[in-house]
Parts: sequence; structure tokens; C-alpha cells
Amino acid sequence: MKVGKPTVNGKRMARQKLLYIKKNWQLYIFFLLPALLITIIFRYLPMGGILIAFKDFNVRLGILGSDWVGLEYFKRFLSSPDFMGYLLNTLKLSLYGLLWGFPVPIILALLLNRIRSVGIKKKIQLLIYAPNFISVIVLCGMVRMFLSPIGPLNQILGTNTNWMTMPEAFRTIYIASGIWQTAGWSSIMYTAALSNVSKELEEAATIDGANILQQIWYVEIPAIKNIIVIQFILSAGNIMSIGFEKAYALQTSMNLPASEIIATYVYKIGLLNGDYGYSTAVGLFNSVINVILLILVNWFVSKLNDGEGL
Repeated sequence: MKVGKPTVNGKRMARQKLLYIKKNWQLYIFFLLPALLITIIFRYLPMGGILIAFKDFNVRLGILGSDWVGLEYFKRFLSSPDFMGYLLNTLKLSLYGLLWGFPVPIILALLLNRIRSVGIKKKIQLLIYAPNFISVIVLCGMVRMFLSPIGPLNQILGTNTNWMTMPEAFRTIYIASGIWQTAGWSSIMYTAALSNVSKELEEAATIDGANILQQIWYVEIPAIKNIIVIQFILSAGNIMSIGFEKAYALQTSMNLPASEIIATYVYKIGLLNGDYGYSTAVGLFNSVINVILLILVNWFVSKLNDGEGL
């Protein structure tokens, strides 16, 4: 009987919630309707534009009136000599960014958690959060100025190298600037979770003679494990979703072999050249790959957690 009580109570609570919803359905519709309309109008209706990827889109004829071309645009992109270059550039920027950028907010949060002075902690947080509020274009302008032949870096090194023209330096510049801008802000969730770590466990670990690294590994990291897993899945789900703004703003004619990614290619083909059908097909291909990667990462993390999904 003791085992069955939670189930009975759960069913009773669920029944009561259903009765309450039925009794007050007007209120639910009133409050949910605006959100549902916004979601449908701005999220679901635009999905109809996917049809452009399978048609020889003509603005005058519209989506339904344009000629059907099937998978022609996908074949054209996959057979393009530049396909592997764009795909590898996108994957390298994303994977290297995830590899180097994902641990930094966790490390920052763990370091901040060791600071006992509230005043010093707030000042440091202000410094590391501030870059997040700089727009991407302004950030790219700062990077260009800093790395220009007469910029501060070259003055410190005593050289006149134009780093923005070097394909081999582009990925480092892109990833490092991204870490500097977003790592502090991304550490907020980990910092908040660490504030709820059991003080008793920390004191017990200290009494048992655990050093700082052991306290972090056995007490603090387990407390933020679930958040780390969720953030990793979300980050991995955006591997192919690099925005074109930053890559395009840091792009030069000399670093194109490393800076031309699928997002910038879609922008140039679609908006600049007006080839809407082809650019939509390339964008759809990018989204499909992204979904596949997300499913694989979720499956992999579930396996690591002994088969327990999120």
C-alpha cells in the first residue's frame, strides 16, 4: 500500500488539474492565444518557404506558381567543387569553438566560487560580463583595429603583420574573440548553481583533508553536472548554426579559404546574387545536418548517463 500511495496521489492531482482547466478554459485561451498566434505566424508559417528549395523560384509567380525542380539544387550543391571546403570550414569553426569555448565558462564559475570577498567578486563579474553587451559588428571592428599592421598587437611584437589576411590565423581570431565576448555571460548559470552547493559537504570535504582540486571534482562539479550536460547538448545542437554576421564581418578576400562558411555562402548566393531557390536548398541542407548532429549528441550523452535520457 505504501508503494501505491504516490501513484494514487499523483492521479488525484492530475485529475484535479484537468478539472480546473476545464472549469477555467476561457482564462487559459485568453492568456495562451497571443503566444500561440505569435508562434504560428513567426515560427510555423515561414516554414512554408522551405518549398523554395525544391522550386525554380520566381518572385512574380510566387512559391506555388514557380516550376518544380525537385532535388536539383541539392545535387548542384553536393557536386560543387567548393562543397567540402564550406562544410569543413563550418565544422572546424564550430567544433574548435565548442572544444575550446565550452569549458571556459565552467572554469570561470568554479574560480568565482572560490572568491569569498563579495565586493571583489562583483567587480570581477562586471568585467567578464561586460563584453557580452558589445554588438558583433563593433567587436569585429575592435578585432580588425587591434590586429591591423599598425595595431597594438604588432606594436607589442614589433612587426607589421596584417593578421586578418592570413587564412591560418582566422579560426584562432574567430574563436578567441568569441570566448572573450561570451564566456563571462555563459558562466552565470554555473555560478548560480554553485551557490546552492551544500555547505555541509564543503565543510566535510575540508575536514577530511581534501584539497581545492578534490573539492571541485567531488563536490562542486557533481552539483552542476546536469546543467553542464544540458548546455553541452544545446551547444552541440548549434554546431552548424554559425551566424554569418561575425564570419562575414571578419572576412577578407585573402582569408576566404578559411572564412567562407555555409552561412556566408547562403547570404551571398541568396541575397546578393538573388538565387533564392539554391540558397534555400543550401540552408535546408545545413539545418538537416544540424538536427542529425543534435540527435547523435543527445544519444551519446544518454549512453554516458547509463541510458537515462534528459
